[in-house]
Amino acid sequence: MSHSHQHITSGRAFAIGISLNLVFVGVEVFYGLVANSSALLADAGHNASDVLGLFFAWGAFRLANRKPKGKYTYGLQRSTILSSILNAVLLFIAVFFIAKDAIFKLGNPEPVGGTSVMIVAGIGVMINTITALLFVKGQKHDLNIKGAFLHMAADAAVSLGVVIAGFLIQTTGYQWIDPVVSFVIIAVVLYGTWGLFVDSISLALDAVPKNIDIDEVRNALNAWPGVEDAHDLHVWALSTNQTAVSVHLVVPGGGGDQFLADVQQMLDERFNISHATIQIESNEDNQIECNHR
Repeated sequence: MSHSHQHITSGRAFAIGISLNLVFVGVEVFYGLVANSSALLADAGHNASDVLGLFFAWGAFRLANRKPKGKYTYGLQRSTILSSILNAVLLFIAVFFIAKDAIFKLGNPEPVGGTSVMIVAGIGVMINTITALLFVKGQKHDLNIKGAFLHMAADAAVSLGVVIAGFLIQTTGYQWIDPVVSFVIIAVVLYGTWGLFVDSISLALDAVPKNIDIDEVRNALNAWPGVEDAHDLHVWALSTNQTAVSVHLVVPGGGGDQFLADVQQMLDERFNISHATIQIESNEDNQIECNHR
């Protein structure tokens, strides 16, 4: 898949996913109030935060694909990382309000329309599944899109949990099941959100991306023919789908353009590092050769 085709396909996926979920959030809020369901309102709050998350991820995806210009010499690729942090913060806020409502309902149980809950949440399972499927291909190439895919897949599972809650309320008559399911939803959201938040902060602080073992990168460089030593190695994320590296390689006798091209190709193919800055140090004549990609 070409970069431009991937951009168009992912853009459509975001547009369709946002539209479907925005309509569904409105339906969930309406029937959550009608059925007096804390679990349904909790799921609506979660889905609302995900709509915003999809919106910000889409915006960041578009910004990241703009060409570098002016003082933004790397372009706006890091906006995808900022989007991930913002997405996590929105989810934390949603969890707070979900918990507040669930605690109130737990101490003051009220009748819940189990049938309505099952029907609306069942629709949510279908919509979230469809939305997740829109990002199946793109999530292999972009962590920002992968985050959207995992979010929507989790939403489908959460909505399924709400369906089960509606069924149990309908068959047992126990109203406390509704707020209890809300707490289960909170646990699921917090589990996924905390991981997203920690990973996003790490990338923002230029930590080595999780999918790259820096020791393996160092060993691969040291084992490359002609390399005596690799030092001053730095690996960081330019965005959620692009990684950069800078390194000094001690190469007795120096290295030519083909040598540099081969090392860059190895880094790209083995570690998916698309931007490499390599400085060659020659022990013999003390000359330094730089290459940027």
